[in-house]
Amino acid sequence: MSNLQPHIRCSEEDAARYAILPGDPQRVERIKEFLTDARDIAFNREHKSAVGYYKGVKVMAVSTGMGGPSTAIAIEELRKIGVEAMIRIGSCGALVPGIRLGELVVVNGAVRDDGTSKTYVEAEYPAIPDTELLFDVIQAARDCGVGYHVGITRSHDGLYVDQKDALNDYWAARGILGSDMETATLFTVGGLRKFRTASILNTVVEAQGSLESGINSYVDGAAAVLQGEKDEIRVALEAFVAFENSNR
Repeated sequence: MSNLQPHIRCSEEDAARYAILPGDPQRVERIKEFLTDARDIAFNREHKSAVGYYKGVKVMAVSTGMGGPSTAIAIEELRKIGVEAMIRIGSCGALVPGIRLGELVVVNGAVRDDGTSKTYVEAEYPAIPDTELLFDVIQAARDCGVGYHVGITRSHDGLYVDQKDALNDYWAARGILGSDMETATLFTVGGLRKFRTASILNTVVEAQGSLESGINSYVDGAAAVLQGEKDEIRVALEAFVAFENSNR
C-alpha cells in the first residue's frame, strides 16, 4: 500500500478529501449508518477507520481516541495521506446554564489548556477552526433544525483533577461554553499544517444547576444525548457536502 500510516493503518488508497473524527471507536459504526458503500479500513489501538459516501461525497470516519496525544497522531497521519478537511464530532460538558443535554456546541475557538498543543507552538498561538468550514457547519446546523450554540470551549488533559469544580467555575465566568479534551489540538495542528478543521460537540453533561424538569430522568437524558450524537454526525456530513459543492 502507498504511504501506509503506522498508527491509523490507512494509506493513500483509502483516503478521502474529508474525514469525520469521533473520539470513540464505536461511533465509527454509527457514522457508517449514514454512508452508502461503507467499508471498514482498519482498527489499530484506538484508531478505527471506515470510508463511504454521503450524497456522493467520499468521507472517511476515523476515531482519535481520548485526549490530545492520540488525536495529534491521527490527524497528522490523515494529513499525510491527503485528507484536507477534518471535523471532530465529540462530546462535552457544558459550563454555562442554558445548554441542554443533546444540544450541539459549534466551536469557534478553544482555550489551549492542554499539553499537546503546547508541544507544537507557544501558548499565544490561537486555536481556531477554518472560517469557511465553520460557516458551513453553522449553516448545516440551521438547515438540519437542531439545537446548537456557537462559542469558545476549553480543551484540557485532566478529567478527574481535584480542582475540577473551581476550574469549571473560573472558565464559566469568562463565557466558555463547555469543555472537551481534543479540540484545541485539532485546531492548533490544523492551523500549523494548513488543513481545514471544525469541531462539533454533543452536550452530555449539563452545567450545575441548569437541569430543568423537562429532562430529569436517566432515560430522557440518554435519549437526548443519543439524538445529539446523530445530529452532530448529520451536521458534519452536510457541512462537507456544502463545502464540496462550493468548489473551494
